[in-house]
Amino acid sequence: MFTSVDDVSARLAETGYLASPAVATTVFLADRLGKPLLVEGPAGVGKTELAKAVAEVADARLVRLQCYEGVDESRALYEWNHAKQLLRISAGRDESWDETRTDIFSEEFLLTRPLLTAIRGDDPKVLLIDETDKADVEVEGLLLEVLSDFQVTVPELGTITATRRPFVVLTSNASRELSEALRRRCLFLHIGFPDEELERRIVRLKVPGLDEALARSVVRVVGALRAMDLRKVPSVAETIDWARTLLALGAGTLDETVVRASLGVLLKHQEDVLKASAKLDLDAL
Repeated sequence: MFTSVDDVSARLAETGYLASPAVATTVFLADRLGKPLLVEGPAGVGKTELAKAVAEVADARLVRLQCYEGVDESRALYEWNHAKQLLRISAGRDESWDETRTDIFSEEFLLTRPLLTAIRGDDPKVLLIDETDKADVEVEGLLLEVLSDFQVTVPELGTITATRRPFVVLTSNASRELSEALRRRCLFLHIGFPDEELERRIVRLKVPGLDEALARSVVRVVGALRAMDLRKVPSVAETIDWARTLLALGAGTLDETVVRASLGVLLKHQEDVLKASAKLDLDAL
């Protein structure tokens, strides 16, 4: 997909994703080496958006597996359409069981889920396995089979092997440790909060109506909040939301009244709002 690290940066920027040198380099290597990309970092820093941007750049289909506690093989890989199978069995009462069994365990009755969908077909795909750390540990065994050989075994149909491997992105908020076996199969990338200059550029790109001076002030206030001992510090997504809020309010500058009235856009817990209201010193920024 990419010819160089600079090509990654330039093409992702065209989609509205401003990648740091570390992000661009790791995406290039994942593409060139054909290895899955494991992206860790706090919520709201652009892990999921990275996969979406790569899919847009590559003109590829985005296949997303949203992980959660309790997700299993039937939700991640495949399951059989039992209702349709029962109808087929009822309609073929005069047939032998061997004839019926051959029919009901065919492609027509197979419901493909994200992992199987991603390795079938010749069209380009980006497989996003989102919030991998929220899935049960047992699901990692399933991921290992798919990500090591890019093949899936369906007992009734045999082994299905990818004819064109997808670009794979796994994201994690590090709420639990992923297994070393899974990590070994991936290139690792940590996306933290961007530096002040990159975040300012992101804000200006996403909120073009915001002037330069106000964008700088927004980023500095958010940086000061992140330096506090808060229950949840503002993410990049919340920085952008706050910039849009200020634009909607018609605020030309940041003053104490405007900041206090809109802190709920940045902070999601009352204890954090109270702490920030007491400690935030706009004159010192």
